[in-house]
Amino acid sequence: MLNPHKDRLERRIVGSTNRWRIPKEPFCGDLLALSQMCKAVGVDFDDIMKNPDKLCFSQIQDFFTENCKNKSIQSREPDVVLECMGSKWDLHRSQLSQSETLTKLYLAALAQGTGSSAKDVERILHDQSPRKIKERSPIKRMTIYLKINDPAVTRVAFATALKHLYLSEVEIDLNDVLGVLASAHILQFSHLFQRCVAIMMNGLTSSSIKNFYLAGCKYKEEQLTTACEKWLEMNLVPLVGMQVHLRKIPQELLHKVLKSPRLFTFSEFHLLKTTLLWVFLQRNQKAQTIPNLEAMQTFFSSFPKKCCFLEQDAGQSLMPLFLCLRLHNITSGEDLEMLRHLNFFPESWLMRIMASHYQALESGGDMAHLRDLDTQAVRFGLHLNQRIRHTDLGLSSTVLEYSPVSLRAERLVKYEIRAQTLVDGKWQEFRTNQITQKFGFSKPSCKSHTLKIQTVGTPIYASFAFIFPVS
Repeated sequence: MLNPHKDRLERRIVGSTNRWRIPKEPFCGDLLALSQMCKAVGVDFDDIMKNPDKLCFSQIQDFFTENCKNKSIQSREPDVVLECMGSKWDLHRSQLSQSETLTKLYLAALAQGTGSSAKDVERILHDQSPRKIKERSPIKRMTIYLKINDPAVTRVAFATALKHLYLSEVEIDLNDVLGVLASAHILQFSHLFQRCVAIMMNGLTSSSIKNFYLAGCKYKEEQLTTACEKWLEMNLVPLVGMQVHLRKIPQELLHKVLKSPRLFTFSEFHLLKTTLLWVFLQRNQKAQTIPNLEAMQTFFSSFPKKCCFLEQDAGQSLMPLFLCLRLHNITSGEDLEMLRHLNFFPESWLMRIMASHYQALESGGDMAHLRDLDTQAVRFGLHLNQRIRHTDLGLSSTVLEYSPVSLRAERLVKYEIRAQTLVDGKWQEFRTNQITQKFGFSKPSCKSHTLKIQTVGTPIYASFAFIFPVS
């Protein structure tokens, strides 16, 4: 049988005194409750009746700021006590609106009559009305409680976050920013949270990249995780790869960076050495110095010869990292010999590399099996710390001695030039389109297209990627 009173609006009783309650939803039709709320927060009932839906939590939260922003805080005694982390923090209710968490705790305490009588609760809010011009009578302090279980939040960091309720430009030490970020997240203090994110994005270093990236993942702050990935794309080989901080890079982050077409490296062999060093440091947690290539070769060669390192239990989970490398672009005979004696890669991988080189030599240098410039091209880069002219560079004797030389009069090349630099915390990227051009010995075919950029950023990470298509 259907309930005949289903559509009848029934009043919700809140406590034994039937006081007004904080509405989390728009106006539900209860005029008595609406009248009590208007009286409590000091707003005109007739005005609210024109649009009753706006008297909800966000409107009450904004009320504190609007009515108190022009009043002197320092001249008044604290009227809210926050008990948290074993300490008591004296606050002013007019500042709580910046924190959604503190505002909710305070309004909940008011609704429940915590720390004050029912008349005090009504007077606390009603006295904030701008229509009240007479001096307020002393009231008892309201106590609110907050429990924090996040180990990242320290008392110093939490105190810094609370200080931001009163001062907008409090200095945040880079060593404390993670704790302040965690405090801002718990307090739902959006302005402070975004300021911490900005500080972290501008303060990325080899020692901070891991914790800042994990914080971005924890709080789902995409702009922070993206900034970490972008910074590591530029600095993995030239900076982090030269320090023991490389050990701290999470495998997930390293995998993302290795897959990126924007990754900067001097050469494919430099990137291979950096990735091998990361594995070495994972396996040797006590190592505090960077080993040379011979030391790493000795370490990996010490494993049983029956199968290579990547096929053993310890190495199978690392295989996706090395699948991102373009090992077919390592062409130096000395480097290839090192790969063969390293006992790191499966024999099938080494055979595939040698077959690729053999096919290229058989076809006069054409890379018939390569198609995708973003994932297969030969890449090398320059790290420019000062302005130089192209005429200042000369071929080193090493390049002349060991690099293969094509005897063809012309060569078809598919290439791309890219330059990236950091300016005011934002990465600038300049690039050509993917260009297919026939190069020869005489002008104008002996010159590539020119990538012209205008920037004040240094250093500039210049990268070149190319493939020799079938001519």
